Amino acid sequence: MKKLLNTLYVTTPDIYLSLDGENLVVKQEENTLGRFPLHNLEAVCTFGYAGVSPKLMGACAERNIALTFMTRNGRYLARVIGEDKGNVVLRKEQYRRSDDDRASALLARNFITGKLYNSKWVLERVTRDHSMRINVEQFKKVSASLSETMKVVRQVEDLDVLRGLEGTAANQYFGVFDEMILQQKESFIFNGRSRRPPLDNVNALLSFAYALLANDVKAALEGVGLDAYVGFLHRDRPGRASLALDMMEELRGIYADRFVLSLINKKVVNDGGFFAKETGAVVMDDPTRKQFVKLWHDKKQEIIIHPYLGEKIAWGLVPHAQALLLARHLRGDLDEYPPFLWK
Repeated sequence: MKKLLNTLYVTTPDIYLSLDGENLVVKQEENTLGRFPLHNLEAVCTFGYAGVSPKLMGACAERNIALTFMTRNGRYLARVIGEDKGNVVLRKEQYRRSDDDRASALLARNFITGKLYNSKWVLERVTRDHSMRINVEQFKKVSASLSETMKVVRQVEDLDVLRGLEGTAANQYFGVFDEMILQQKESFIFNGRSRRPPLDNVNALLSFAYALLANDVKAALEGVGLDAYVGFLHRDRPGRASLALDMMEELRGIYADRFVLSLINKKVVNDGGFFAKETGAVVMDDPTRKQFVKLWHDKKQEIIIHPYLGEKIAWGLVPHAQALLLARHLRGDLDEYPPFLWK
């Protein structure tokens, strides 16, 4: 369990939530694990299937406390909230900002700042830990360029300019990505990003990691009542969760890329787990994919300290924390959206 920004996250398996007076009670079989006064809660998010008592659901609805249900793997199932207000005010503000190019740019540059900062941190970490195995001068050059780009991004109020800066920075970052692959070099060669379809083993891993991350962020946004399909940097397109793509930019390098690199460098995956289709697309076989998903979910259980909130949370709750912060900014509770800046 974790209470974060007046939202209670129940991540322990097989938990049942009930009401006792004015308190939410968390039970596992016959054991009471915690009691939380309803007046201290704005929302409850539970991961699992044990359930919630109808009495508690009614009490939450009366008090406009949102109840969000996720699977144990973090997939969004449903959200229950009182009939009087819902999230119409929050979503209307989201739509207004999305329709205003300048307002969208002001938010988009925070997402991009987070991405550049964390990409730079990834490079600096590799430089520190593996200086004898990489081109340190090249890494330092790209790192310095990312720092300069961040300064420029903070002043830009035009979406097209922001996209250009982000694209250039991404090319520089991926230009040294192959050097971060320290093991199995003959089987895992990275010559650039190929998306649809991935054309090599590394891109197959990256594409799958990004798909999982996008789903996690989408679920987190839906959990706080935002529309995951209406973004600021990524514009509206039928079937595309644009806001999820916006927010996951901050986490691509620090979470997805590092996860993929660890699988390769620790020899968790090998060349035998991939095959090429007739179209040229390279994909993982079923055992490799299942192992990938298991380790991804194991990674989500690791505890970190959130750099903005200063609280210990699991990696898997980071998208939820960022979604809460974005919602608070759109409601006017925060002057600016604080991107996830890993340290």
